[in-house]
Amino acid sequence: MDPTSRFALASVFAFAESGLGAGMFVPGEVAVLVLSAGTEGTRSLLTLFLVVAVSSSAGDHLGYFLGIRYGERLRETRLVRRIGQRHWDRAQTLFHRHGAAAVFLTRLLPVVRTLTPATAGVGSVRYIRFLPASLAGASMWSALYVSAGALASASVREAEATITRILWVLLGVAAVLTIGIVWWRRRRRSVL
Repeated sequence: MDPTSRFALASVFAFAESGLGAGMFVPGEVAVLVLSAGTEGTRSLLTLFLVVAVSSSAGDHLGYFLGIRYGERLRETRLVRRIGQRHWDRAQTLFHRHGAAAVFLTRLLPVVRTLTPATAGVGSVRYIRFLPASLAGASMWSALYVSAGALASASVREAEATITRILWVLLGVAAVLTIGIVWWRRRRRSVL
């Protein structure tokens, strides 16, 4: 896959994962892991990290602005009912306890992370507080999954190289044993 397509897909999945409710239907973490596992080179991985972080934060912004626009009515929407109003209530409790920092603190909590930016919008968090929390959380999420994918890919390559070396050694041992057995049988026949 060419880098532009990889970055575009990563952007869509990261946005969908963080956007209000879309992460329930599109597993963004898995997509980012797979896309980063197929990415080689420091520059490409850094670009992927930035694309995923910005797109993830953009998804937060969707929730935030929907929260501002619809307020408490958002809890009663079909989408939130489908996700689970208990998750909404949990996100709201965390928001009331931690304020805008909840956007950062809940980033690694499935479902709740998707709803917390909306509860921040409902709670009228000032944008100057929301933005850094969203960017920090999105950057942490991006770093975690892009790094995990890259490390998994490197581990697979290392394991493949190790297995290849082991197979060559086993093949060599089998060849030596075969030659030894053939030599021993011939020698034994010549003695008899």
